[in-house]
Amino acid sequence: MLDKSRRFRKFEGSYDWSKNQLKNLPKASKDELDEIREHIQKENRKSRIKQWAIFSSIFIILFAVFIYLIH
Repeated sequence: MLDKSRRFRKFEGSYDWSKNQLKNLPKASKDELDEIREHIQKENRKSRIKQWAIFSSIFIILFAVFIYLIH
């Protein structure tokens, strides 16, 4: 069995949260946030349509091959 103690040494002890603070991000207005949200939703819709199209085409091809092999 592999010795995993060396891999996890960096996780020993406490974590210094002061070095991992978020930077000051620019403020966004409600309209900008709505635009970003709509843009992300459109991208997600497009990717979902692509996934369904690929899945459907693969399923139809497999179904056609199955029907061909039965006859």
